[in-house]
Amino acid sequence: MAIRWSWASPRIALIPALTTTAVAFLGAILWTIWISFTRSRRFPEYTIDLSSWSRQYERLFNDSSWTTALGNILVLAIGNALAILFGFILAAMIEREKRGEGFFRTIFLYPLALSLIVTGIAWRWIFNPDLGVQNFLRGLGWESANFNWLADTRTAMYGIILASIWHGLGFYMALMLAGLKSINSEIWSAARLDGVSLWKFYTEIIIPMMKFTFLTCAILLSLGVVKTYDIVLAMTNGGPGTSTWTPAYFVVNSFGARGNIGYASAAAVIMLLMTAALFLPLMLVTAWQARRREERA
Repeated sequence: MAIRWSWASPRIALIPALTTTAVAFLGAILWTIWISFTRSRRFPEYTIDLSSWSRQYERLFNDSSWTTALGNILVLAIGNALAILFGFILAAMIEREKRGEGFFRTIFLYPLALSLIVTGIAWRWIFNPDLGVQNFLRGLGWESANFNWLADTRTAMYGIILASIWHGLGFYMALMLAGLKSINSEIWSAARLDGVSLWKFYTEIIIPMMKFTFLTCAILLSLGVVKTYDIVLAMTNGGPGTSTWTPAYFVVNSFGARGNIGYASAAAVIMLLMTAALFLPLMLVTAWQARRREERA
């Protein structure tokens, strides 16, 4: 009887978690997909008109605001990838210089303790022409200084990218630092004895050995970029115009401001597909690499 109970007890303990996942996660996904094929507006309607089942999706891809949001995702992904690059450079510098490692690690990780809303508000002040960097530079006599990026449709996204990099840099640095510390110290000593240049050592030895760390960072970055909303809301509220809209901001705006739950659901479904398209290949590559490493071992 004790053996049977030891087999059943962990499975019984998992029932609440599995039930919550099935209802709140899978159920919500299926409900959203269903609503996206209906004519729902302020309140959901559950009848699908087969003659116009794709109506919401056709409207979505003819909406210039949605096109702008998709373009901004690509810009954010490319820009935020710099956080991984700079994170690796910082980690390499800290790893080489052991003194003050704890201090610098704390300094660079500090922004991560702030929410994206707080980060966005702080950077909005920095870009404010009357309070921030522009006012400071002009106070020093540089009258032509222009740092009002958030007011210009051409530069507003770059301001958001800069704030996002500042917020996430320490996190990627910590992941890279953990990856560097996992490398056998004998490799460093052997490379030093062989006279391998620093550039060659990192590009041909260290970086290939840290490919799993880079893959992990890429997965986390892609998921974070797709759901970008808080920092946009805090810094620009989607403006000027719709120039800084992202898919997540579009979904919330479609439901809140437009009061169209069917339209918002269609956009949310596309976001889900985008996440799957980014996440699943990276996960498959990671699993394949792990299997190859086990076979070699």
